[in-house]
Amino acid sequence: MGGQPKGLLRVADGGSIVERWRELATAVGLPSVLVGEAGAYAHLRMETIADEIPGAGPLAGLVGLLRSRREAEVIAVACDMPHVTADLLKRLAFSETDAAVLAPRRDNRYEPLFARYDRARALPLAERQLAGADRSLQKLLRDAGAQPLPLSDEEWAQLADWDAPADVRG
Repeated sequence: MGGQPKGLLRVADGGSIVERWRELATAVGLPSVLVGEAGAYAHLRMETIADEIPGAGPLAGLVGLLRSRREAEVIAVACDMPHVTADLLKRLAFSETDAAVLAPRRDNRYEPLFARYDRARALPLAERQLAGADRSLQKLLRDAGAQPLPLSDEEWAQLADWDAPADVRG
C-alpha cells in the first residue's frame, strides 16, 4: 500500500479503517485494542499490545492479544476490512457456541482474523504452536476444532480486505 499502514486507509466517511473498527466495537459493546507494531497509530490514542514475538507473524499477535486480556472470549479482526457491519460483528460476538474458536470458513479455509477465541482453550494451543515451526493460523483453527460461522454471500462480501491499491474504493 505504498508504505502506508492499511488500518490508516480512509473509508467513505473520511475516517480510517481502524477508527471505523473502533466505532463498530463500541456500538456492539466491545473493547478495542491494536495489536502489533502500532507506532503509526499513536495519534488514535488506543491501547496497544505487542506481538508475543516481534516479526513472527499473525500468530504472534494473536498470542500477545490472548495473553493480555482477561475476558473469557476475545475477538480478533484484521485492520484491513473496511466493509464489516455492526450486525455481522454482533453475530460473531454473540453467536452461541461451545467451540474454542468461531470463525467463518469457505473452501476449507477459515477467516482467523474475523474470529472469536475462547481464551482459556485457544491460548495454550496458540502458545505451543508459536514455539514450533508451523505458525499457520489455519493449523491453529483446525487443531482447536473451530466451529464455522455460516455467512451469506452478502456477509462474505463484507470480509473483503484491502491488500492492494486497486482494492481501495471510496
